Amino acid sequence: MKISAFEARVGNLIEHQGKLWKVHKKSHVKPGKGGAFVQLEMKCVSDGTKLNERFRSEDKIEKAHVETRQMQYLYTEGDAYIFMDNATFEQLTMSVDDLEAQIPFLLPNTDVQINFHNDNPIGVELPTSVVLEVIETDVMVKGQTITGGGKPAVLETGYKLTVPQFISIGEKVKVNTETGEYVERA
Repeated sequence: MKISAFEARVGNLIEHQGKLWKVHKKSHVKPGKGGAFVQLEMKCVSDGTKLNERFRSEDKIEKAHVETRQMQYLYTEGDAYIFMDNATFEQLTMSVDDLEAQIPFLLPNTDVQINFHNDNPIGVELPTSVVLEVIETDVMVKGQTITGGGKPAVLETGYKLTVPQFISIGEKVKVNTETGEYVERA
């Protein structure tokens, strides 16, 4: 689908120069002389290279067609993560490189959304928050609650974060998957 370069939004996937790009930054520029243009900072989905490109108001860009599928994370096999399509029960394998930022929030049987472009997986979208168990943290000492600060904790996936003083080992906490921060006791 062709769209005007001015209609591109941060996060959009576009096809440009024969590759798939994700828009990271967008700025409108209106110089003193000449016509206005839009400056897009994009990152290639396949190899991670960055590109800054200027588009004039009359330029059209190809917005990539992305198909989303509901899938469930099943298990890990070495460096491979195995997912199952909830509709067809087909299994999909993704590598550690594809999931690097999301690995600390993946537990078996977690439902995720996987984005596909031309039947190739290009990204995983986790739920906004997940519930994980605290397996390691300091014991609360009486009188420390006044400070209001947090203490370090390790979750069942190995992820480390700061939790409030009243959280103890064995409790479940809700964690924001975008920021990686503690939300609340579950």
